[in-house]
Amino acid sequence: MSYVTLLSLFAIASGLVILGILFVLYARKRFLEADSLFQEARLKRKNVHREIENEKKESLLKIKDEIYKKRNEFELEIKRERLELDRLQVKLNHKYEAIDKKEAAIDELKRELQQKERNLSRTEDIFRANETKLKNVYNELINKLERIGNITREDAKQSIIETMQAEVRLTNEKWIQKVEEEYRQRAKEKSVDILVTAMQRYMADQITPHSSSIVQLPSDEMKGRIIGKEGRNIKALEMATGMEFVIGETPEIISISGFNPIRREVAKRTLDRLIADGRINPTRIEETVEQVEKEIEEIIEEYGKEAALEFNMQGLHQEIITLLGKLHFRTSFSQNVLQHCKEVGVFARMIAEELGLDSQIALRAGLLHDIGKAVTAEVEGPHAMIGAEIAKRCGEDPRVVNAIAAHHQEVPYTSIYGPIVVIADTISASRPGARRETLTAYIKRLEKLEEIAALFDGVKKAYALQAGREIRVIVEEDMLDDDQAGILARNLAQKIEEEMNFPGQIKISVIREKRAIEYAR
Repeated sequence: MSYVTLLSLFAIASGLVILGILFVLYARKRFLEADSLFQEARLKRKNVHREIENEKKESLLKIKDEIYKKRNEFELEIKRERLELDRLQVKLNHKYEAIDKKEAAIDELKRELQQKERNLSRTEDIFRANETKLKNVYNELINKLERIGNITREDAKQSIIETMQAEVRLTNEKWIQKVEEEYRQRAKEKSVDILVTAMQRYMADQITPHSSSIVQLPSDEMKGRIIGKEGRNIKALEMATGMEFVIGETPEIISISGFNPIRREVAKRTLDRLIADGRINPTRIEETVEQVEKEIEEIIEEYGKEAALEFNMQGLHQEIITLLGKLHFRTSFSQNVLQHCKEVGVFARMIAEELGLDSQIALRAGLLHDIGKAVTAEVEGPHAMIGAEIAKRCGEDPRVVNAIAAHHQEVPYTSIYGPIVVIADTISASRPGARRETLTAYIKRLEKLEEIAALFDGVKKAYALQAGREIRVIVEEDMLDDDQAGILARNLAQKIEEEMNFPGQIKISVIREKRAIEYAR
């Protein structure tokens, strides 16, 4: 073996020895560290155990102290409860004593009451005996009075009752008249103030325009052209328009007669256009009538839309707009119905504003109150009920529907807007120049007033004055006294309200005069 080889082996062995020594040293170090950690853990365990024991002892001491305190508090509470019980026991004993005294007093009162009851029974027996004697005496007196007065007890009782009833009725009537007069005066002042305010705020022409059914001709020669050969032109006009053309002896005038105002307007416009054009024949008449009908429909829509826009009326059904336009061609006592509806709407809105109500509901009800007049030629029934049905079908507010139906008092009012529309309708219809009344209707109203007054007993004469705004009744002075004359005035007012329709109010004056006439000779 060579030297080099030996040297290598020695080096390896030396390295291994060194590694072993290093490993042993490292292992010893780790063992010492582990032993140190173990000792520290044991020491910590002893410390923790010692702390736990200390805390346990402290907790036991605290618990003992708490138990001691609670025991002392409990004992004090028991002492207080015992003292309170002793106090209540003493109080209860006092009450028992008081109750015993009261029971003794009650027993004493009961004995006194029993004694008084026995005394009262004896007194009642005496009273019954005396009452029997008095009844016998009373019956004897009544019999004597019946023989002396020649009247039975029932007749006398009935006479007294009737006298008392008459006195009570008269007193009650006087009181009612006084109260009614006071409240009537207050209501009159307030209503006059509201109505005057509404009328002062509204400006309108006194006479509203209305459609005419008279056509002016340029010459009498035009009459012949309108009539045509063998009357074919006039017949074509009447067939196409449904109106009757009256050609009388009045020069340069043709009258158009018919119940439908829209058809009458179509006929008038057609005739005006034919006269201006100069070509008058059946074919031209039919074409012109068709053109005018379309124009009238457009005009109707335009009038309805203008009315809705004028009052900024939102949500109006198209059918109602069309019917409003048709009202432009209707008149009532010469008053244009559409203009009348506008006025009623304005007055109703003003009155509602004065009363603090919904002015839009009042305006809507007033504007639509006569909507039924637009279709009365096609539908049977009162125009108020027809209009209410249309408004209900078109989705109007129930208050508006009722105000329309009730504005002629054909159905009861369900809201305040019904009377407001009636008042506004009366204002519009009765203002000066708004309507013209026929002489026949005027005379009939006066006669009706006098006839109603003549139905009452004791009426001598009755005179209707001031165009039916006042009636003066002269009564028999021997049949009615002053108080009965007041009752007659009240009953007559109720009778007139029930049987007549009239704008405004009617003053009733009952006149009773006593005259004593002698002659010196």
